[in-house]
Amino acid sequence: MAQKKESKRIQRIHKHKKESRKSRSVKILWRLFWVGLIVFNLIIIMINFGMLGYMPSMKELENPSSALSSEVLAADGTVLGRYFIQDRSTSKYEEISQNVFNALLATEDARFYEHSGIDGIAVLRAVVFLGHEGGGSTLTQQLAKNLFPRRNANLFTLPFIKLKEWVLAVKLERNLTKNEIITLYLNTVPFGDNVYGIKNASLTFYNKTPDKLSVDEAAVLIGMLKGNTLYNPRRNPDNAERRKNVVLGQMVKYGFLSDKEADQLKKKPIKLNYHKLDYHEGMAPYFRQEVEQEVKKILKDLKKPDSDEGYDIYRDGLKIYTTIDPRMQRYAEQAVEQHMQDLQKQFFAQSGYRDGSVWNKELKADLAGSIKQTERYKSLKEEGKTEKEIMAVMNAPVKMKVFAWKAKKHEKDTTMSPIDSLKYMKMFLQAGFMVMDPFTGNVKAWVGGIDHTFFQYDHVNMDTRRQVGSTIKPLLYTLAIDNGFDPCGTVSTAPQSFPGFHPNPYNAGGAEFGEVTMKKALAKSINNAALYLLNQVGINAFVDFAHRCGIAADIEAVPAAALGVSAISLYEMLWAYTMFPTKGMNTKPQFILEIKDKNGNLIKSFMPQQKEIINAKTAFKMVKMMQGVIDHGTGIRMRGMGVQGDIAGKTGTTNKQADAWFIGYTPQLLAGAWVGCDDRLLRFRSQALGQGSAAALPIWAYFMKKVHSDKSLGIEVSQKFEAPEGFQDCEFYDPVSLERSETIPYGATGDPESGNDNDIEPVPIIPNDEWGN
Repeated sequence: MAQKKESKRIQRIHKHKKESRKSRSVKILWRLFWVGLIVFNLIIIMINFGMLGYMPSMKELENPSSALSSEVLAADGTVLGRYFIQDRSTSKYEEISQNVFNALLATEDARFYEHSGIDGIAVLRAVVFLGHEGGGSTLTQQLAKNLFPRRNANLFTLPFIKLKEWVLAVKLERNLTKNEIITLYLNTVPFGDNVYGIKNASLTFYNKTPDKLSVDEAAVLIGMLKGNTLYNPRRNPDNAERRKNVVLGQMVKYGFLSDKEADQLKKKPIKLNYHKLDYHEGMAPYFRQEVEQEVKKILKDLKKPDSDEGYDIYRDGLKIYTTIDPRMQRYAEQAVEQHMQDLQKQFFAQSGYRDGSVWNKELKADLAGSIKQTERYKSLKEEGKTEKEIMAVMNAPVKMKVFAWKAKKHEKDTTMSPIDSLKYMKMFLQAGFMVMDPFTGNVKAWVGGIDHTFFQYDHVNMDTRRQVGSTIKPLLYTLAIDNGFDPCGTVSTAPQSFPGFHPNPYNAGGAEFGEVTMKKALAKSINNAALYLLNQVGINAFVDFAHRCGIAADIEAVPAAALGVSAISLYEMLWAYTMFPTKGMNTKPQFILEIKDKNGNLIKSFMPQQKEIINAKTAFKMVKMMQGVIDHGTGIRMRGMGVQGDIAGKTGTTNKQADAWFIGYTPQLLAGAWVGCDDRLLRFRSQALGQGSAAALPIWAYFMKKVHSDKSLGIEVSQKFEAPEGFQDCEFYDPVSLERSETIPYGATGDPESGNDNDIEPVPIIPNDEWGN
């Protein structure tokens, strides 16, 4: 009996101990729970206040610092290009198709409008199924990660980063509407090909704004978010097709599409309208290059409102409104390509160029210097290679891409040595062509070269200067008329004396003409007549007048200044010519109208700049004289090419045909063309091919014919130059006899005292069968 009592007592003791241990375990667990909860909340609080790393403010969340690309806009609002580190732009909610939102919600976060930033059901599902049935992150959490990407994440820091994203998600949900959150998400996600944001993705892959995206197009773009390279429809079309169908299936699952609609869309193949605006491709690349540099100059001394921070063209999402007319720009680019292809064939066909022997003889020294200027040569030199080793590399054939007019996108795959490629590329003729409204100064078209991918050097801007030849003569004639000379009066074509410059009379050609009217002298571009006028008005007076007309280039005060010895840019020459069609008003070319920030606030605007240089009667006398160049003189090829209407202009050719020019205008437009090789030693051997009327004028003619055909531009053939009130003109001379030799010998080619060997344009006497060709 006693034994039984003892056994029960022992059992009671063991039971009490068990209950005691259990109670202690429960207490410990509760303590751990409360401690963990407190620690968790402390961590959340510390994260929220930035005590465990940087925590952005709501202002930063609402206005993320993601680099936004700046856009260059044409006069009609067309996007010409963008400047960016990341190609990113933004859209408003109402500017995005509902199809995009539906595809995104069905694929990424179907409960987006139900949760508050963290979806407990999605998190639990992700944990239970280890992510195989969908992730646990909401769109809001993904947005937080996009705005502030994970850096240096590891097993230790990842939980804290995840918690930080949760805090950010809650902050976003509390301070932004759901529509604002989903729009901000679509504006920050990457879509491949270095394109960020739904707007740029839509423009790049479909060449349309995001509000116009169809269901299947939206499915393709949203499908890319899972892997913007793997599902890129340009690079991996089969993967993109499969992913599109997955997105369509999700849209059916969540009620955004019917099975029938989805089946029809799944049968529809992906059809892209790819239009990536990169640095080289797209419309007006040389113009965009110039705008980029000009905007950086403009913004250099400007600060953001209430800040000492300056503007960044690559990050601040600026809108740059320009004067370019896309139609005229397209016609200008087409005109350059049309003429330069044909001209290049003739250039390559020349003796010494066709077989490359020119590089072994007259240009041997020039080639040696050019080789040493290449990056490849410099790099090998820095590596310590000997000259023999360097030349072995330079002469070894390698695979490369070179420019070719007939190749697709002008890009040809070939195998040649670096030296041969240098010879080949240097022999391509370049061109510059600019069109402007002389009354407002607005630049309408800008073509700086033949292909921006291979030749980035722009031949229009103020810093690119070439000898201008006889295109300078209208400025000299203008000064003479403004000082009492009359277009119907006679001028001497005898050699001219310039004491202090040359011991003998200066003979630049044309003495056999005798005394001629100023009209005829300009129309036939007689050099000695120009020297005579320079003697009358004075060299220094002429140089000063040229500068007043907008020419900032250095013009050497020598007799050859009258013949275009000076190097001047196409931009400056057009600036100077604006005074002719505008009745004496000199108008500075402008190509930027205004710059706005990403919110549409005006940063800077620009107005036309004009000043009166000459009176209206002098200007109109020059117009009539320059019409004679087109109708009776060196520019008569214009009429042979079928260009009608009132046209005035001037041709120009420099020494040994290194530069060809033509600048002309109608009552509404002013345009100028330059043609030549970047290396002045490469030139036309024939004056018939290399003179301004043959090498440059056709670009102007092709362009104007296209413009006249496009009635939407409002440039009418019927427009006439209007004479100022009280203007009296004399009768124009009859066309000269053509029964003379084809050309007049050169004569002196520059000022011997200065050592120049610069052009004096010989007088082209075109045979009967060459008129208008």
